[in-house]
Amino acid sequence: MRHFPEADPGRPDIRSPRRYLLWLALEQRAPALGALAYGVVCTLSQALVPLALGKGIDEGLVHRDERALLWWGSAILALGVLQAITGTLRDRCSLTNRLGASYRTMQLVTGKAVDLGVELPRRVSTGSVVSVGTTDLTRIGAALESTARGSGAVVSIVMVAALMLTQSLRLGLICLVGVPLIAWAAARLVRLLHRAQHELRTEQGHLADLSVDIVSGLRVLRGIGGEDVFSSRYRDQSQRVRALGVRVASVEGRVAAGRLLLPGLLTTAIVWQGAELVAGGTMSAGALVAFYGYAVFLAEQLRRATGMLDQLTRGAVSAEHVTGFLALDRHLHDGPLPAPAGDGTLHDPDTKITLPGGGLTAVACAVAADALPIAERLGRYTESSGTALDGVPLRELSLNEVRRNILIVDHGSRLFAGTLRDQLDPHGTAVTAPDRLRHALDAACAHDVVDALPDGLDQQITGSGDFSGGQLQRLVLARALLMDPAVLILIEPTSALDAHTEGRIAERLGGYRAGRSTVVFTTSPALLGRADHVVHVEDGAATATGRHDELITDVRYRATVTREAAV
Repeated sequence: MRHFPEADPGRPDIRSPRRYLLWLALEQRAPALGALAYGVVCTLSQALVPLALGKGIDEGLVHRDERALLWWGSAILALGVLQAITGTLRDRCSLTNRLGASYRTMQLVTGKAVDLGVELPRRVSTGSVVSVGTTDLTRIGAALESTARGSGAVVSIVMVAALMLTQSLRLGLICLVGVPLIAWAAARLVRLLHRAQHELRTEQGHLADLSVDIVSGLRVLRGIGGEDVFSSRYRDQSQRVRALGVRVASVEGRVAAGRLLLPGLLTTAIVWQGAELVAGGTMSAGALVAFYGYAVFLAEQLRRATGMLDQLTRGAVSAEHVTGFLALDRHLHDGPLPAPAGDGTLHDPDTKITLPGGGLTAVACAVAADALPIAERLGRYTESSGTALDGVPLRELSLNEVRRNILIVDHGSRLFAGTLRDQLDPHGTAVTAPDRLRHALDAACAHDVVDALPDGLDQQITGSGDFSGGQLQRLVLARALLMDPAVLILIEPTSALDAHTEGRIAERLGGYRAGRSTVVFTTSPALLGRADHVVHVEDGAATATGRHDELITDVRYRATVTREAAV
């Protein structure tokens, strides 16, 4: 795990969730300080209202002094206006803090996802990333938003306690003893809530992972009759999440009850003692009204302070997941060299495969699962001992150069929301040469897919789910052909197609890619028969090379292609 340098102001301090939250506050220090200042002024102006009200009763009503009554009435009005203005400004700054923290976190998470690139699915589950984007961002923003009201509540509690001590030692001491006890009890409840919320957040991530797996593999599940099994797994996991949710709700109920009951008890004690003091003649009626106002005010501010603790607790739990994600480092590192000028010959010493450049090469793996690891080494999606492009090890090349020159298309390729044209030509390379897109669609036999759409290439799509497996496979192939990389690696590009369509693609692929290197991992006789060069891989190593019609006499190669048992 890597930590960002502390001296770099553009990167967060992720050594702890609390430091990350502090960094977010410092990133937008102007609205954060403004929210704190306005929150304190707003709450203090509210805290002074009972004092002015008590003075007005004692000096104005009791002594029938109209001037004093007018003075203190004006003071209450001024405090109300000040409270309204600063409250509005506080809420404005608080909303800025909330949105700023959420969007800044989104930027960092998105940037880290882009930085990890192809390593992301191997390092973090999809459900975890989804949970960060849907839950953690909101909680982190709410945590920073709560500090304005919460800090004002803390300052006002201290000030009101001091006022009460100066007016009545007994009531002031009740306040000074009661407030810390309430804060201690609230901290104990919040600690329980933190633990329960952490467990719930973890199980929610597992449920999101399971949901993503089920949705992405729904067609396969229906094909093999596995819907009931996965439905049962999802039901069991959702019940675990429900049980933890009920537990969290129970703890939250105790926290809410404590936030209401404990300040209420303190208010009752203050009013009770104040009434005795008034009855004994040691306190005026106005002072009792003021103390009642103080007690009600303290109850509300204690609820705000404990509410801030609750939000900060939730924010810390979410920040823990965010900082854990941001601490991930890439395993693949840039090399110093640019891409070599060659014909695109690839060599993988792990499997002893040499794929000549400038033509169509097919790789037939006896075990289908071997295709993806080999392809990932050839494209440097995983580190290998010495996979080379035109004699230069891929680990010595810039990753951008590798990605620009080597493109891998597997069954995980997807289309996103937008117009079909933008999904097939994301870089707009065919804008000035529309024939390029037409030729790519023709080579991938995808014209009928486009023609079936009401708006053709300008059709708005929601993603890969708008198409069948075979249609999606052809559209993805057309996009890859339009990208025209120096080396194109295709993994079973026709597995979802009928034999007639597969044969047409096999006829056109080599001609479209003439002069460029194309590697196809397949056991389809139609594609193998059109390849310039075929490599047979068995037990993780190349066992035979040549043309398809030459290798078909090999018993092991024929068993791979025809799926017959080798004898």
